[in-house]
Amino acid sequence: MKANTPPAPEETDVLIIGGGPAGSTVSTLLAQKGHSVILLEMGHHPRFHIGESLLPMTLPIFEQLGVSDKIRNIGILKYGAEFNAPAGEKRRETFYFDFALDKNHPHAYEIHRPEFDQILFNNAKEKGVDAREGIKVSKVSFHKDGSALVTAQNETGETHQFRAQYLIDASGRETFLSRRFKLKQKSNNHNSAAIFGHFDNVERRPGKDEGNISIYWFEHGWFWMIPLKGGRMSVGAVCYPEYLKTRSGSTESFLQQTIDMVPEIRQRMKNAVLVGEVRATGNFSYTSSRMYGPPGENWLLVGDAYAFIDPVFSSGIHIAMSGAVKAAESIDQCLQKPEDCRQALQQYQQHVDSALKTFSWLIHRFNSPAIRKLFMAPSNQWRIQESLISLLAGDLYRDTPVQKGLNLFKIIYYITFLKNLPSAWATHRRRKRNIRLHFTGGTTEQDHLDD
Repeated sequence: MKANTPPAPEETDVLIIGGGPAGSTVSTLLAQKGHSVILLEMGHHPRFHIGESLLPMTLPIFEQLGVSDKIRNIGILKYGAEFNAPAGEKRRETFYFDFALDKNHPHAYEIHRPEFDQILFNNAKEKGVDAREGIKVSKVSFHKDGSALVTAQNETGETHQFRAQYLIDASGRETFLSRRFKLKQKSNNHNSAAIFGHFDNVERRPGKDEGNISIYWFEHGWFWMIPLKGGRMSVGAVCYPEYLKTRSGSTESFLQQTIDMVPEIRQRMKNAVLVGEVRATGNFSYTSSRMYGPPGENWLLVGDAYAFIDPVFSSGIHIAMSGAVKAAESIDQCLQKPEDCRQALQQYQQHVDSALKTFSWLIHRFNSPAIRKLFMAPSNQWRIQESLISLLAGDLYRDTPVQKGLNLFKIIYYITFLKNLPSAWATHRRRKRNIRLHFTGGTTEQDHLDD
């Protein structure tokens, strides 16, 4: 048969584009519900991906998927998050997850993403998903009944076609459907870029704090330091695009130049050895104008295929996987009771948008002097600190008092903003100015995709 002559379409209940955490999670759960599922991943595991810090409230999802022991084996315990102010201010404050409103989830993990993603993908296979690698979707159309006809090519150029009652896009920052349907929208409230790499021989915190993420504010944004199992450390700076646009010379030298701006990081990395390449990426705060298809088009966006926000609170994997859990419930309802489908999809969107809104409010203001002052001098009056730590733990979807505490935190923030008006306003104006910038120095695959 000629390579350009597709065979008859393979039939399936659900076809999923993308084998990252969102795609592997939703496919596994749908298969467990008895549906036939095909999962197409254009790359091969293990593969590089940034985003190595997990939240405590993601761990129950691992239990649901049956991968808890495997994740534990590749992870290092993370009991909290450490925040470090610039020189001249109070230097350090650690927020421990066991001080959240719910004390039953006292830790998370830091993980190597290639291993993590591969565990979830292989688990999908083990749970009955027809999961395939090295096959890239190129075209999608819809029949009158809403089902999708999907065309894809493997690495030898063979064309494959699939007919699915429902299509889920979990393609991550590739945003397959969002780009093709022109739904992708750059954030109007936030814009940043990042430069990062992996290092050996970086100083860690002692004892229980060894696995905690360290975050450092500095003039142009903030740094992360994420300890990984085996002695490796992920180090990166999330910056205003205007700063990264000043880069000259190699990406490696620019990261070192940026590290040198923060004396404590420089000290912790005095014996550091770079492992692999330094990467840069930008313009990664976006959303999509639709989350699911109009009548006559059965499709749904999950995880980063729908939206992505700045990674300051390690929220990406948690929002993607918790959204995937809700997506599996919604698509199951669509397949079992089509008359209830729109309501199920609306509930799914509310679930995801609520988390994005809550995280985004804080993320958009993270570089503000007012936020920094509040983080470096936490108060638990009216259980505000417990509520904030609950947010940092990812506890956004249950009936807890977290939102009440966060609302009080917002009020205190605005009062603090007014008390520090000159510096706070200058930071606000800088954030707004950078929203208009387009960063062109990215070195990841996603940076070269057409918007």
